[in-house]
Amino acid sequence: MFVSDFRKEFYEVVQSQRVLLFVASDVDALCACKILQALFQCDHVQYTLVPVSGWQELETSFLEHKEQFRHFILINCGANVDLLDILQPDEDTIFFVCDTHRPVNVINVYNNTQIKLLIKQDDDLEVPAYEDIFRDEEEDEEHSGNDSDGSEPSEKRTRLEEEIVEETMRRRQRREWEARSGSESEPVAAALEKSSRLFPGPMSDRTAPRSPRRDILFDYEQYEYHGTSSAMVMFELAWMLSKDLNDMLWWAIVGLTDQWVQDKITQMKYVTDVGVLQRHVSRHNHRNEDEENTLSVDCTRISFEYDLRLALYQHWSLHDSLCNTSYTAARFKLWSVHGQKRLQEFLADMGLPLKQVKQKFQAMDISLKENLREMIEESANKFGMKDMRVQTFSIHFGFKHKFLASDVVFATMSLMESPERDGSGTDHFIQALDSLSRSNLDKLYHGLELAKKQLRATQQTIASCLCTNLVISQGPFLYCSLMEGTPDVVLFSRPASLSLLSKHLLKSFVCSTKNRRCKLLPLVMAAPLSVEHGTVTVVGIPPETDSSDRKNFFGRAFEKAAESTSSRMLHNHFDLSVIELKAEDRSKFLDALISLLS
Repeated sequence: MFVSDFRKEFYEVVQSQRVLLFVASDVDALCACKILQALFQCDHVQYTLVPVSGWQELETSFLEHKEQFRHFILINCGANVDLLDILQPDEDTIFFVCDTHRPVNVINVYNNTQIKLLIKQDDDLEVPAYEDIFRDEEEDEEHSGNDSDGSEPSEKRTRLEEEIVEETMRRRQRREWEARSGSESEPVAAALEKSSRLFPGPMSDRTAPRSPRRDILFDYEQYEYHGTSSAMVMFELAWMLSKDLNDMLWWAIVGLTDQWVQDKITQMKYVTDVGVLQRHVSRHNHRNEDEENTLSVDCTRISFEYDLRLALYQHWSLHDSLCNTSYTAARFKLWSVHGQKRLQEFLADMGLPLKQVKQKFQAMDISLKENLREMIEESANKFGMKDMRVQTFSIHFGFKHKFLASDVVFATMSLMESPERDGSGTDHFIQALDSLSRSNLDKLYHGLELAKKQLRATQQTIASCLCTNLVISQGPFLYCSLMEGTPDVVLFSRPASLSLLSKHLLKSFVCSTKNRRCKLLPLVMAAPLSVEHGTVTVVGIPPETDSSDRKNFFGRAFEKAAESTSSRMLHNHFDLSVIELKAEDRSKFLDALISLLS
């Protein structure tokens, strides 16, 4: 059920309990976690933090800890599947779910006892009515003949809860019987069975006849998209509790910026949420210009900026930033000789000497830096780049350290998805979490260096794919596969890095192709995951259009294609459009996907 009063129904409940935090491996989840940690520290709430990168880790971690806890908080995981079916909790276990993934599973929405959804109601959720889903065909006939009788909402709710309990008990008994039977199944079969448990619904039953109920569920579940940032939701909770601090506000800003950097939300949604945060920034950072209200030299200051759409340019050279930012690289077509010439013309139009452009931004002449934003925007308009500046925020730590929100997003993401073998996934998670604190600026600067390496590798890989025609049209979608041995391929074995590469590749391809039909196609991209196990990571990206609503249909399509061909696939990532697939099954999987989407 949706929680309407976050203070009473959530915070005051967990305040006196020992709780377990399950946090997904994305920047928005980390920021929401930091805000919640700060609140818990204020009120001396005991908690345990467990990072989870996928459904397998979530299920395993829950089994390890379920005897010690009764209250669980899930951040950016759990809303889009039937949690009770996946985790099989005891009846007195309560889950608080703060998740941006949409659509929200209908079982979670209408469960009033164990699932508490910390999700903003003003999001466009479009959840089907209870009567349209939890009413079988016989009830439909009864209702058509006896419309005037009706039933009380409370009776319907009670019947729903009974249905959920009965269904859960049936599944539990079936599993216990299978366990007692001692039948040894292959790991792949187990993975497929788990995938079907994770994603039950109309697409997984091929022979069942269509009914109004199935049509409603199909329409509701077929697209995957994202809602309001979890960090923003947690900051609003802190604000309600009158415990919001500048640090918490900054984490909310970084969480929102992460959604924008990764194209998870529309431009309209981003601008709307920036407006909400801007009011909080004005409230927290307003000072009168007098001696009593002057800020100390080393204080934290957040300010609203209308800044350049260039990645890490204040910590890099302007030339490197122009070459490795997706927006400018795609518009200039920098993978071609003609594109490199256009970049030189762009710099000449601004009147910036190459010596200044190629040295660190901080070392540029102050006279050039003062008017740099206006100069770049003016020249960008001449070269067809109308969106060169974007609404964002910056933070100052004293006079020396200044970061844009996007800088922190790139740095934190690079730390979390680092391919370095010197630590486990949990170590990288903790390092990324620490980098968000002001006391660990050395880790943030290390993340910036990793981010530069990642951005360079991304643009080099995009140039390689486009110059060697690796992006091919498969009919209903574009397809690109990175082969083992490709330079820097290890950097794209993690889901978030591969998704970002895929989105940037699709933008660049749309700018480079002259085929109008191909400009409107989505992209499926594959990259090696494990040579030892012979697996690849496959992601699906929706079409790149100005009017795109960022809704992704590949999650259900992948599931259907794998089912129809018995491909060995694992839906382990929290984003449904990211899957793990056996390399030898890739050909038949793609054939099924083509026929399904044609």
